[in-house]
Amino acid sequence: MRFELTEEQLQIEDMVRSLARKSFAPKAAEIDEKGRYPEENMRLLAELGLLGMLYPASFGGSEAGAVSYNIALREVASACASTAVGMAVTNMVGETIFRFGTDEQRKKYLPGLASGAIGSGAFALTEPSAGSDAGGMKTFAAEDGDGYVLTGSKCFITNGPSAGVTIVMAVTQREPRKISAFLVEPGTPGFSIGKAEHKMGLKGSATVSLSFDECRVPTRNLLGRPGEGFKIALSALDGGRIGIASQAIGIGRAALDTAVSYARDRKQFGQAIAEFQAIQWMLADAATELDAAQLLVYRAACLKDGGKPYTREASMAKVFATEAANRVCHKAVQILGGYGYIREYPVERHLRDVRVTTIYEGTSEVQRLVISRLLTR
Repeated sequence: MRFELTEEQLQIEDMVRSLARKSFAPKAAEIDEKGRYPEENMRLLAELGLLGMLYPASFGGSEAGAVSYNIALREVASACASTAVGMAVTNMVGETIFRFGTDEQRKKYLPGLASGAIGSGAFALTEPSAGSDAGGMKTFAAEDGDGYVLTGSKCFITNGPSAGVTIVMAVTQREPRKISAFLVEPGTPGFSIGKAEHKMGLKGSATVSLSFDECRVPTRNLLGRPGEGFKIALSALDGGRIGIASQAIGIGRAALDTAVSYARDRKQFGQAIAEFQAIQWMLADAATELDAAQLLVYRAACLKDGGKPYTREASMAKVFATEAANRVCHKAVQILGGYGYIREYPVERHLRDVRVTTIYEGTSEVQRLVISRLLTR
């Protein structure tokens, strides 16, 4: 494996880092405080081609590849984690439509997702009684003439209010059980969006429930073939898990940068606290864990770009990076002491934002099950 980035990847890293530090970081605290959707940030991402990084220019994308995409996502997350979530889900939805959709669906949705013209993308899998066990979902799509009628509900759906298209998973056959994927647009009769959840972190990213009350969707909005829903969901989640790892690393790096700067400046007992071994070891462990996590991300992303299986590597990257980043943010708060616990410093926000990365798009426990089953099968 090559450990150096290409010239193009380095240029993307520099470009997105500059954008994020100049335009996103200064507003991150205000976005968190008000819990508002960072619409202006999403517009900037669209202008730079960062919302369609995983599909070709012929459909409005930039086809930058998984490595470049994860580099960009990490840099955005280090500045504003809420913006990174919107970017991640929109890219995931676009890539999924490109992979499994018809040419008609690609032409209809992909240019608008990349440009932001139709809003963001959303992915609706989780239900009140079906979290890690997606097989327990109850949302049902009954075939009816030239379409399907969806009945049921989804919860914890990112980008719900801003989405121009939502990929919805629903049961289409009970015995044997089959799940299919549908493209649902806002304003479709019977489709409604609930209020935003009051969350611990990522407050600028709306997380909502979705309801389908005899929501009629035309057959042309079926994504993939009937019964391919699980295949489509697992494909999307594999790529998404690398992205969650990158988000976590970005948040962790931001927390570590603040902790290092503070440790250099803070004086106690006549010297900077960075001179104390206890602090040095905390910083060293944090940097080592984040660098190790980054290598796992690069490995999984390289496999994906090469068209090789990467499910195990994606789960490894997610479980290690998200748990490492949680530890790093915890240490950053500890290093700042009382200042780490107040909102004038960003590390308390980083700790709140990073916490969910071990939960969404597959909990740490699920990742360990995936890894162990692939090792022992």
